[in-house]
Amino acid sequence: MGLLLKNGEIVTATERYVADVYVEGETIARIGQNLDVAPGTEVIDCTGKFVFPGFIDPHVHIYLPFMGTFARDTYRTASVAALTGGTTTLIEMCCPSRGEDALEGYKLWKSKAEGQSACDYTFHMAVSRFDEGTEAQLREIVADGTTSFKIFLSYKNFFGVTDDEMYQTLKLAHDLGVIVTAHCENAELVGRLQQKLLSEGKTGPEWHEPSRPEVVEMEGTTRFCTFLETTGARGYVVHLSCMPALKAASDAKKRGVKVSVESVLPHFLLDKTMAERLGVEGMKHVMSPPLRQKHNQQALWEALAAGEVDTVGTDHCPFTTEQKLMGKDAFTAIPNGIPGVEERVPLIYTYGVSRGSLGLNRFVDALSTRPAKLFGLYPKKGTIALGSDADLVVYDPAYRGAVSAKTHKTNTDYSGFEGFELDGRPSLVTVRGQVQVRDGEFVGTIGRGQFLRRKPELQHAD
Repeated sequence: MGLLLKNGEIVTATERYVADVYVEGETIARIGQNLDVAPGTEVIDCTGKFVFPGFIDPHVHIYLPFMGTFARDTYRTASVAALTGGTTTLIEMCCPSRGEDALEGYKLWKSKAEGQSACDYTFHMAVSRFDEGTEAQLREIVADGTTSFKIFLSYKNFFGVTDDEMYQTLKLAHDLGVIVTAHCENAELVGRLQQKLLSEGKTGPEWHEPSRPEVVEMEGTTRFCTFLETTGARGYVVHLSCMPALKAASDAKKRGVKVSVESVLPHFLLDKTMAERLGVEGMKHVMSPPLRQKHNQQALWEALAAGEVDTVGTDHCPFTTEQKLMGKDAFTAIPNGIPGVEERVPLIYTYGVSRGSLGLNRFVDALSTRPAKLFGLYPKKGTIALGSDADLVVYDPAYRGAVSAKTHKTNTDYSGFEGFELDGRPSLVTVRGQVQVRDGEFVGTIGRGQFLRRKPELQHAD
């Protein structure tokens, strides 16, 4: 049975126009006016609503052993939360630690998703060490269709790589045509600052940000870009949070370094005062890089509108209140992360498009099209075009609501965005032609999601 979305305003990264979209099987078969459709076709009137391509979150954590505990979502809960918010594809960080075997870790992460996801998914493969066996394993992983790596210039002795390991990873990535995403801080400086603050009795969550100040993120970003420039590799800075780091990345872009920039939902809307609240309320808002001074937000919004910030992810990493309390005696023991996969699309729409100056086309570009292009998913994903996957979001701009942990689908007992108002929400969401969400409720099939195998982009390697 086909599906016809009628009279909606189609919005892609470059176009806006009113038309009908006819879905046949898993793909978009026709776009036009007054389309003839087969008997039995489900017809949905989208008058007054936007029709967006399915959104892609380029940075989530679902299965994650971290800081003595585990992130709380499973693919069942995270994918339903993602779809409710209009995200139809997840790119998860596959993050075995330095002491674990990379290939075994990759297989473990894949097994957690297989048959359990309601939306499509793929991975960034973390390189937590580089030894004599690493290259062969990474080549096998790339051959399996995972064509992006992740390195941490933080979390020393756990995920973090040395400069030598970063160089080897980037050199291999260049040779394979693979993009490398990077958490950019200076692990040594963070460690020293943490020790100093704790020795002075400064143990609360308000000291998390001073232990990872803006200059530490700027240095990590500068160093990563320098290594990209030297190796010729393509890079992608994840969860950039502040003006000094943004300038470092922008300066590198201007001199021809192949680097793209992601910021994440919390850094557009939350500031460091949230993590300075007393007790567990502050702990709930501890993430890395930390929430910054509020003046950084306007700079990020402007850079997003201008395309200097390429994408908006979430760094979705859900922990419960009880888990956050693991850090009651030392901020260094607070599990880092804020959930956001469900809220990203409606919040960026609300505060960027509806109440800000972010254009609709750039909104779609940053949250769908550009991630698809950067990570080898375009044009199957990231646009509304003939032959593209029928991942479609019908967005009702007239809806009014607010974020609440009482109603969210994420498997946590709090929301980092509690009470934030929402202008609009997805009223219908499809994954490859199948309706998965109607009016804010999941009505689809767990297991609908597929692992997306990608190809290296060798034409960009030199």
